[in-house]
Amino acid sequence: MDYFLCGGDIFCGFGCFKYVILVNYLLCNVMKRLKFLPIALLILLFSGLALADYDSEIRNLKQEKEKLNSEIQKLTRQIAVTDSLLKSDDARYKTLQSRYSADSERRRAEIDSLNIKIRGVAAQLQEERQKQARAKNRNDNVAAKRKALHSAMLSICKQLERQVAQTVPWERDARLERVRSLARDIESGSATEEESFSRLKAVIQQEIKFGDEVAIVNAPLTRKNGELINAQILRIGNQWMVYSDENGTMYGSLVRTAQKGKITYEWNENLELWEREIIRYAIDVKLAKKPPQIIAMPVTLSVVGGER
Repeated sequence: MDYFLCGGDIFCGFGCFKYVILVNYLLCNVMKRLKFLPIALLILLFSGLALADYDSEIRNLKQEKEKLNSEIQKLTRQIAVTDSLLKSDDARYKTLQSRYSADSERRRAEIDSLNIKIRGVAAQLQEERQKQARAKNRNDNVAAKRKALHSAMLSICKQLERQVAQTVPWERDARLERVRSLARDIESGSATEEESFSRLKAVIQQEIKFGDEVAIVNAPLTRKNGELINAQILRIGNQWMVYSDENGTMYGSLVRTAQKGKITYEWNENLELWEREIIRYAIDVKLAKKPPQIIAMPVTLSVVGGER
């Protein structure tokens, strides 16, 4: 049953309590006047029972009211807790959103910085690659030049070996071995280009010195007829090579001959008297038996002009 309080009066579905009392009062007056006392008593009895029921109902309603108020307070507290949670969630969401925005900005700035660094590193890498390419080209050029120099020096050694093999037989085996050893080292690669060039330069200088120097030696000599004698052999560069025995009775000059592309040397001992005198005089000057002077050696005594 619905109820509410208003100015201390209780209203319910059956009407107002004062209204009931007033009705009973009026009925009693009427019954008195009408002399219906028993009926009035009966009515009062029923009114008392009704009032008792009303009191019980009022108490029940008050208890229900208290329960409802308790539930309302509980719901109010739950609503407050829910509102607090919602506010907390909203604040947490806003905090997370601000953090996400700040992180996004920070990461975007970091990405932009990394992109700049990557472009810088890429440019440096490209420049380094270009430097490496240029260095490789330089190395390739140096390697090609070294290879060409290697081939040129080997060719010079071969040519020098052929020339030494065709010169006068004066320490020729040792000179040939020096050139051939250099050629072997160049061909096998055991000697670097610098070492090969230095050795080749030294060999060429020695051959130039050999072609310019005047030397004399006392050594056994095999004559054209096979006779072995002790002789004084005079060499003037690689153009003259003459000998005289110890007694000054036998003379000869070295002559070069070419047969079928092969160079050979042999002694020419059929000399004129004046040619022998020139040989003797040149040997004495070299041995310091005569004062130093310039001697004109005839072409007929040279290895080329003395061919018969």
